[in-house]
Amino acid sequence: MTISATIRNTSQENTITVETNGNQQSISIPVKSAGRGSAVNGGELLFLALATCFCNDIYREAARRQMDIENVEVSVSGEFGKEGEPASHIIYEVSIEADKHSSAEIAELINQVDKVAEVHNTLRQGVSVKLKL
Repeated sequence: MTISATIRNTSQENTITVETNGNQQSISIPVKSAGRGSAVNGGELLFLALATCFCNDIYREAARRQMDIENVEVSVSGEFGKEGEPASHIIYEVSIEADKHSSAEIAELINQVDKVAEVHNTLRQGVSVKLKL
């Protein structure tokens, strides 16, 4: 699976596209009200990526187990220090409503997804990020 993300920013607009295996989509994020750049920062988007990955993977893994999930809520938080420092103390919480399944089944599903969530595992392994000029 090949994934890419692109942002083109001017003082008046952001043009943001994401693409997976040739399927391109636009995302709407406003520009900063007081200057250039995005109104949403990279840390927020990083944490959203973690939440989105986990949410999507819950539904994927639940389908494999033939579990009926009504809804999922994933909340991610952490801290950023000074400029240039990586995030720390990243934690996430998950709430799932699935009336047809026991709390033990739901806990097992959550633990399984924690092991296979790709964005989480990418950060846990500390993958290299390189600048291409």
